[in-house]
Amino acid sequence: MARLLVLISGSGTNLQALLDACADPGYGAEVVAVGADREDATGLARAEERGIPTFVCGVKDFATREEWDAALTEACARHAPDLVVSAGFLKLVGPQFLAAFGGRYVNTHNALLPAFPGIHGPSDALAYGVKVAGATLHFVDGGIDTGPIIAQVAVPVLDDDSEDTLTERIKEAERRQLVSYVGRMVREGWTVNRRKVTIP
Repeated sequence: MARLLVLISGSGTNLQALLDACADPGYGAEVVAVGADREDATGLARAEERGIPTFVCGVKDFATREEWDAALTEACARHAPDLVVSAGFLKLVGPQFLAAFGGRYVNTHNALLPAFPGIHGPSDALAYGVKVAGATLHFVDGGIDTGPIIAQVAVPVLDDDSEDTLTERIKEAERRQLVSYVGRMVREGWTVNRRKVTIP
């Protein structure tokens, strides 16, 4: 059974989707811990209700970003995860974290990368006038949403879409993709050749 550690910043709807999937033994994974960068991240309660250990590692609690990165790395390493999942975690990790978990740290992003990186994917897509938006699951590297792409799902942009309606439809597709591909990765493994990610 693969060990998942999930990092969140907010309500934890992607976390909930993973928790629900892990309830099936055939999924092949269990969430062993949930970390957040904010004490008021309401998604922490989702883990606590299931008896899953949680921790908070806030940037403001450390004198430097490097100290925060080291503390986050240590907090995650204590749980010996096989895969770390950024599920709405809105902080960029640093070199120490990537040295420990690079190649097994994945992020779900609400745009079709390499278009619209950063935290405003749906609004940027609407402002640009694209006809198709979507979500990307990718490995995290030292850039902003620049790591090798694991999977993508397209979501049509409707003529009457607002940022809220488009965001909500992307979230639904994003959750399905996250659960499907994390499950495939832990059950089947993966390879990365340059930028090409292959799941057998």
